[in-house]
Amino acid sequence: EKYTKELLKKFHMVDSKPIDTSMGTNSKMGADEADLLVNQTMYRGIIGSLLYLTASRPDIVFSVRMCARFQACPRESHLKAAKQILRYLKKTADLVLFYSAGNSFELVWPQILRYLKKTGDLVFFYSAGDSFELVRYTDADFAGYHVAGRNTSRMTHFLGSSFISWGTKKQNSVALSTANAEYVAIASYCAQLLWIKQQLEDFRVLIHTIPLMGDNTSAINMGKNPVQHKRTTH
Repeated sequence: EKYTKELLKKFHMVDSKPIDTSMGTNSKMGADEADLLVNQTMYRGIIGSLLYLTASRPDIVFSVRMCARFQACPRESHLKAAKQILRYLKKTADLVLFYSAGNSFELVWPQILRYLKKTGDLVFFYSAGDSFELVRYTDADFAGYHVAGRNTSRMTHFLGSSFISWGTKKQNSVALSTANAEYVAIASYCAQLLWIKQQLEDFRVLIHTIPLMGDNTSAINMGKNPVQHKRTTH
């Protein structure tokens, strides 16, 4: 909350009107050459500050990443979109990620907690071999970035009921259908997922299977079918 208020003050948005969303659902950001150019240093300063804030505010990741695509040649429409994010932050400055001390992480096996009293502090202890449920959710649009006809992948990772990782990324390939876009989204970020799994195993937290959640039946069927064909080569 403190950083958000400092951000609003730095970019002269303290007296701006707060709004309910960081970006409209039908927003189409492009490189309209008829639009006036704005100060590149100022625009990059706003985007850099917002990117730092996304470490604790997953609700603005998509809109910030979208605005970040135009740092090379920012125009008035891009600055307006960036300021909309700041206005949204003004209304939601008190939103934070909160993990309670009693969070069970939904252990597959009964959770074993040992309270250790040392210098007056309480410590949670999970015995070696306890199994957590690590789940990944993905989604993608189809040609949502109309400037280059590219799609945008989104993903979130949950450790039990706790939100631990999130991200959004423009896809490198041009998908031919919604199913293709969703299929690429499911396959992307796997390196990060394996890294999380390895980190947990280093602490002797066993992850046997990792569910990958998507909402496109065709993409799910493509993932289950090991046969390759023209539309699954990326």
